[in-house]
Amino acid sequence: MNRRTVFFVSDQTGVTAETMGHSLMTQFEGLEFRPVTLPFVASVDKAHEAVRRINRAAEEEGIRPIIFSTLVQDDLRDIVMTANGLFLDFFAAFVGPLERELNTRSTHRAGRAHGMADIAAYTARINATNYALSNDDGTGGDYAHADVILVGVSRSGKTPTCLYMALQYGVFAANYPLTEEDLEAGRLPRRLEPHRRKLFALSIKPERLQQIRNERRPDSRYASPQQVQYELRAAEALFMRYAIPCLDTTECSIEEIASRILNTSGIERRLRP
Repeated sequence: MNRRTVFFVSDQTGVTAETMGHSLMTQFEGLEFRPVTLPFVASVDKAHEAVRRINRAAEEEGIRPIIFSTLVQDDLRDIVMTANGLFLDFFAAFVGPLERELNTRSTHRAGRAHGMADIAAYTARINATNYALSNDDGTGGDYAHADVILVGVSRSGKTPTCLYMALQYGVFAANYPLTEEDLEAGRLPRRLEPHRRKLFALSIKPERLQQIRNERRPDSRYASPQQVQYELRAAEALFMRYAIPCLDTTECSIEEIASRILNTSGIERRLRP
């Protein structure tokens, strides 16, 4: 299998370069990539150090690396472009055409995408994350302030989805795990009844849920095929009875689950990633 080193070079955290670069690399199957992130390349010295690391990888591996860059400052970009690698510049690809279309020169300021320039947005992200943590797995119970309440059996993806929506979009997301008592009763828990319009259900294929649970509690009743199948059947019957929108998470990433929930429910994103 062919293996290439991929550098993500940024003057800030590297999140944008990683996200966009990984999205592109997934289009090339059968290749193996070794990702290396070089964040906070915000000075001439650090730019030269990045070049040395890239050139060393090219020499040791006998093939030039791929470089995804979100460097904003022209002088730093010019330095890194001298490295022995395929240099792909996200800012140059898009900022120039935008400047021409908008007839406005960009600020070329580093850190605008993921910094704290917008204090209100940063505060909204923190508040939403604190809310998700305080109302995780049925704790807290402050559902009056929830934008959405995820329901489902244990290990169906509720907690990571809530945290992702909070961090990425500033959405106030709570979650409630359906217990055996809830499933046997065949009705919504009393705490959720007043908030039925906020409910969104997550389901999952029995085989996948059993695998996840078995990793957590091997050879337990909790992870047994019988228990898993019973809980999923009972939960899905409950969702149908109350007409709760439901998403099968088996083949979905956390990003896709969150996006589908927001798109289906019409919940407004308070933040944009």
